[in-house]
Amino acid sequence: MLDPAELYEVAPDAPDLEEPVLLVALDGFVDAGNAARLAVAALLADREPVPVATFDIDQLIDYRSRRPPLRFESDRWAAYNPPKLELVTLTDTGDTSYLLLSGPEPDTQWERFSAAVAQLVEQLGVRLVINLTAIPMAVPHTRPIGVTAHGTRPELTEGHEAWFATAEVPGSAVALMEFRLGEAGHDAMGFAVHVPHYLARAEYPQAARVLLDHVGLSAGLYLPTEALSKAAERAEEEIGEQVAASDEVKQVVEALEQQYDTVTSGRGERSSLGLAGELPSADELGAEVEKFLAAQGDDEDDGPGGPS
Repeated sequence: MLDPAELYEVAPDAPDLEEPVLLVALDGFVDAGNAARLAVAALLADREPVPVATFDIDQLIDYRSRRPPLRFESDRWAAYNPPKLELVTLTDTGDTSYLLLSGPEPDTQWERFSAAVAQLVEQLGVRLVINLTAIPMAVPHTRPIGVTAHGTRPELTEGHEAWFATAEVPGSAVALMEFRLGEAGHDAMGFAVHVPHYLARAEYPQAARVLLDHVGLSAGLYLPTEALSKAAERAEEEIGEQVAASDEVKQVVEALEQQYDTVTSGRGERSSLGLAGELPSADELGAEVEKFLAAQGDDEDDGPGGPS
């Protein structure tokens, strides 16, 4: 492995924090409902991030797989906003400082990236790393939003009931990072908020708010969620109006409600939210609702069914 220390540069005037928490939210992996992106935006809003470290993005990104936009004006290239993978320090609403690593998920050198993060964790005296993700689930928007919690020690996820048993899932840089941090003896954990699969391609601020609530509780931080709460109220109204406008969609939501209530009442039988029997499969339910929401999005691009 190439030297991980050559993958990043620490700011010469980086603040010296006392046992901070590090939050990690990377673009490019699953982010149902854009929940992690909305959460990061809420953390950065009206705050002045102080640079701590910058990663050499040219070593980590495959530009051809996610081409960054350049602005063309008349007869010239006028602007370029390059992707950035940065570690900054922020303060919560109680003026407690913490760290945030955000930007594109590395396409390459996952092991080296994980080792680089581990070096920064040690150099900065980080006491806990928490990653933020959002996954689509066969759940209705009319029920409480759940989260899957995971960590490098059982004590980190106490109080969170498991929704899954064993499962093989596609890997990600942040998941490997958490795994390697655990092997090295560092405390790391994550929350994956559950987004109704028929809203996975829209913005779902409800999920972002729940995500920050759980992160804040585990990190001992007072994270800003007021703007997300207001956006969630508006989104809830729009979703309700769209569902009420279609008997077909109402039936789909009711089927999901029945499925959810049956599974959650089983306690301990949550290996899957899919049930055998006469209920449609998750794929069938999602296809029906996404078809309806996509049609609504043609008329109102900024609604829940519009493009993300």
